[in-house]
Amino acid sequence: MNEQLPKTMKAAVMPKPGTIVMEERPVPQVGENEVLIKVMAVGICGSDVHYYENGRIGRFVVEKPIILGHECAGMIAAVGAAVSRFNVGDRVAIEPGVTCGRCSACKEGRYNLCPDVQFLATPPVDGAFVQYMTIREDMVFPIPDHLTYEEAALNEPFSVGIHAAKRCRVQPGTTVAIMGMGPVGLMAVAAAKSFGASRIIVTDLEQVRLEAARRMGATHVINVREEDAIERIQQLTGGVGVDTAWETAGNPKALQTALHSLRRGGKLVIVGLPAQDEIPLNVPFIADNEVDIYGVFRYANTYPMGIEFLASGTIDTMSLITDRYPLAQTQEALERAIHNKSGSLKVMVYPNE
Repeated sequence: MNEQLPKTMKAAVMPKPGTIVMEERPVPQVGENEVLIKVMAVGICGSDVHYYENGRIGRFVVEKPIILGHECAGMIAAVGAAVSRFNVGDRVAIEPGVTCGRCSACKEGRYNLCPDVQFLATPPVDGAFVQYMTIREDMVFPIPDHLTYEEAALNEPFSVGIHAAKRCRVQPGTTVAIMGMGPVGLMAVAAAKSFGASRIIVTDLEQVRLEAARRMGATHVINVREEDAIERIQQLTGGVGVDTAWETAGNPKALQTALHSLRRGGKLVIVGLPAQDEIPLNVPFIADNEVDIYGVFRYANTYPMGIEFLASGTIDTMSLITDRYPLAQTQEALERAIHNKSGSLKVMVYPNE
């Protein structure tokens, strides 16, 4: 099986922040519990952009050359000796965080909190802007023939929304406000809709993103350049507030808006990571209204459900893909994601085209 494989492959490497260079690297050898994947589509995520611009996110610092990219899907090109679930040629979505499986977090099923997770494109682990990559077989999931590689790659940001919905127990009939319509926010709208939220109110500064949110299932959109989000949400809910509010942009003002849009007994869900560690929140409001606060870190046990939702055809994910680049233009793709906020939604890189 492995003989037809090339010996070397192209990789888009970041030697230092702000620079991507193309390198020839050996095609990785597949371990006995691993699969080798021919990478077909990689979405650019906010974290890729952060590392490219700043070289760090919180405690994760780029100290040596790294390959970015973690929203990915592809085709199995080789299987290890002990692999039982996959064959060469299978189309798969890749869950990018390989966990230890032995710690208390993994045992509890909250493996996103595993302290030893090896997460693609999180220093020092290389990511998916490569033609081939290996990963343990339990981190890949089959996708149906009609699901595109791009949609399968979007299962990664979609999983964040699914995890958020599960954490705060979105039920059919729930009213949800989501602040920030970047790619994670847009997929969060799709997740809230998939879980049966009856009203989904969203905010953003960019009209193109609000229009995309409508396609994803938002029932009301608020351009915060033009109107006060809290006032508008109060109007839309008859002065009551929403059941749950998600902040997905990492914006301090949006987090405060999310809090104050809640009904009494509502739930605040923090998805976005702000640049600063501390943000003032109205503690008497939180206590007086018995607000529940949920932190969301990546996701756990979401990939099969996400693939099912995406394969159902009810979510128009392909309309989110606004820009497409070959691997050789990874730097241009990252620059596009940074500088075209008013036009680009999801930028996609194709390592094998």
